[in-house]
Amino acid sequence: MTKRLVQGNEAVLLGAIKAGATYFAGYPISPSSEILAQASVYAASHPEFRFLQEEDEIASANAILGGSLAGAKSFTATSGPGFSLMQEAIGYGHKVGIPCVIINVMRVGPGTGMPTMPGQGDLNQTRYGSTGDYTSIVFYPSTVAECYEYTIHAFNAAEESRSPVIILSDAFLGHLNEVADLDTIDVPVVPRTLEPLAKGSTRLFSGVATYADGEPATADADEYIRQYHESRDHRLKVAEKYAFHEYGWNKDAETLVIAFGITRRVAQPLAPHFALFRPIRIWPTLDKELTEVAARYKKIIVIEGSDGQYANVVERMLLRRVERVPLLGGRMSLEAIREGLDAIGMLPAESEPSGSPAPAGSHRVG
Repeated sequence: MTKRLVQGNEAVLLGAIKAGATYFAGYPISPSSEILAQASVYAASHPEFRFLQEEDEIASANAILGGSLAGAKSFTATSGPGFSLMQEAIGYGHKVGIPCVIINVMRVGPGTGMPTMPGQGDLNQTRYGSTGDYTSIVFYPSTVAECYEYTIHAFNAAEESRSPVIILSDAFLGHLNEVADLDTIDVPVVPRTLEPLAKGSTRLFSGVATYADGEPATADADEYIRQYHESRDHRLKVAEKYAFHEYGWNKDAETLVIAFGITRRVAQPLAPHFALFRPIRIWPTLDKELTEVAARYKKIIVIEGSDGQYANVVERMLLRRVERVPLLGGRMSLEAIREGLDAIGMLPAESEPSGSPAPAGSHRVG
């Protein structure tokens, strides 16, 4: 066992390597560029690992789809503006059924936004960014060790669901350095079973709706619905295996805080005053798990780095009103959280901050 200082972005790369990834294609963009840079260094001394710096994010996303179809576990890393450019390729990956992993180290948007400041405003885009209906599997860790752990899970889920799977991070988490012993994290790796191109039976890779024999099905609603339900049901079944979440803090409190990713870390000093539900699997939503927990509490507060993207989801999920503490413009700080709680009349009495990432009484599933 070896404890050492590890950066969040580095842990993601190490998790990908542990999961069996052998191909990275990407384009530099803050705050994810360390993943690309360290992937290039790793490739230089490991010829079995292939690295390609593309001309842009569109090419990067399509390159990892091609790499995956050729037989490699493939991945890329980007941030909000680059993730926007990848949406057509992501939709194609869902339509055709291509396993791959995309890391989005979020910053403040829209547009170029605030490249060095953390945000959580890409949640909806990870679910609805491409055209049409499809089922996204998305994870969002909160610690450096979890960046490693859930990247492995993301590759596993991609193989099992045969779809692009997304790991969310942010500028703070990606650049966070923590002492971790990654060797103690034991996640079984799901092997590649999809045969590469030019092997096995004939397969179709058309983004257009088609029948099994390759004939166009662009006017057959029944066939579209059959294929869609088949894909959706399979991916939801896979997602059930990855229902990762944390329930803890003061479970006897009257109010439940929902926070995820870096906001869960920033809100840690509130642990004596509130219960906590932290979704790690962001999509598909943890309806059953959150509904069971939320029923125990009089009030619910969603603390997030966007203007209510997850709070809106929670309200639809629970059919009840929730309070909101949006952390906007990169202001992810305890001071900003306290100001937000004060604005809604829910600021608790001050207490000593706790530095523990998972205090006594917390339970993390995953």
